[in-house]
Amino acid sequence: MVERIAPVLVFLVAVTVIAELADEAKVFDVAAREAAHLARGRVWRLWLLVVALATGLTIVLSLDTCAVLLTPVVLAMARQLDIPPKLFAFTTVWLAATASLLLPVSNLTNLLALHQFRRLDADFVAVSWRPAIAAILITVGVLAVLFHRDLRRKYVVPPTPHVDDKVLFCGSAGVCLLLGPAFVSGIEVAWPASIGAILLVGLFAVRRRAALRWSLVPAKLVATVVGLFLVVGFLTDHGLNTVLSRIAGGTSELRLSATAALGANLADNLPAYLAMEPVAADSPHRMMALLIGVNCGCLLTLWGSLATLLWRDRCDAARVDISWWSFLWRGLILTPLVVTGAVLALG
Repeated sequence: MVERIAPVLVFLVAVTVIAELADEAKVFDVAAREAAHLARGRVWRLWLLVVALATGLTIVLSLDTCAVLLTPVVLAMARQLDIPPKLFAFTTVWLAATASLLLPVSNLTNLLALHQFRRLDADFVAVSWRPAIAAILITVGVLAVLFHRDLRRKYVVPPTPHVDDKVLFCGSAGVCLLLGPAFVSGIEVAWPASIGAILLVGLFAVRRRAALRWSLVPAKLVATVVGLFLVVGFLTDHGLNTVLSRIAGGTSELRLSATAALGANLADNLPAYLAMEPVAADSPHRMMALLIGVNCGCLLTLWGSLATLLWRDRCDAARVDISWWSFLWRGLILTPLVVTGAVLALG
C-alpha cells in the first residue's frame, strides 16, 4: 500500500506547489484576461475559451488545479464583466471532474488505477480517450442548455493584468506548458512534477523569496488522502469487497459505473475507488468503467470529491452562494447522461 500511496502524495504536493506559484506569477490571471480579449465581448465565446482552459488544466495539471486555481480567476472575471457567476462556477467544477479521465495525472484515482493497468499490460490512454471525449462533450452540451440565457450576454473587455516579474511569469508558464509532454512520456509522473516544483521553488527563491511559505504544501489535503486510504483499507479487510461485488456484480460495465458513482457521492470518490478496485481489477475496460463512475459520477453531492470541496470553499470566498440543492438538481441532470455516455463510448 505504501508503494502505491507515496508516488500519488509526491505528485499531489508537487503539482499543488507548481500551481500555487504559477498563480502567484499571474499565469492564470493573464490566461483568463487573454480569453476575455479573444472572445471580443461575447459571453458564449468567452465561455468556450474557459471550457478549453478548464479542460486543458484538468487534463495536464489535475482536477484539483482546475477547481482550486481556475475557479477564483473565472469568478473574479465574471464579477468584473457583470456576468452571472454560476455559469463559470459550474463549468470549472463539472469539467474538473468529467475531463479528468484522459491521462493518469488528471485525477488521483487515475494514478491509483495506473498500477492495475500496468499489471494488465494495458495502455491507459488507449482505453480512456473515447469515454474521455464523450464525457467532455456531454458536459459542455448540458452546460450550454442549462445556461443558454447567460451565453447570449455581452461584456466590455477588461484591461490586461499587471505582471510584476516577467521572469517569474515566463518561467512558471514554461514549466506548466512542459508538464504536458512530460506527463504523457511514460515517466513516473511524480518525477517531472517534482522537478518542475523544484525549478519553480529555486526561481522564486531568487526572485521573490517571500512567496515561498509552508502553506504552499497542501498538508490538510495530504492528511485527508492518507486518512481515506487507512479507512478504506480497514473496511476492505472486514468484508467491504464482498458487499460491493454483490451490488456491482455481473459483467455490466454500466452497473459497475453506477455503483461507483453512488459510492463516490456517499463517501467521496477516493475511498469509493479504493473499495471497488478489486471488483474491477480483472480487465482494463472494467477499470475504466470504475473510473467513469468515481470521476464523472461524483457530481451530486458537495463532498463527492476533494476537488468539489475545495471548489466550494473558493466559491464561498468569492461570495458566490452554491447551495446543496442548487448543486444536486443540476447534477441530477448531468450525472446520468455523462456516466451512460462515457460507458457507451468505452464499449
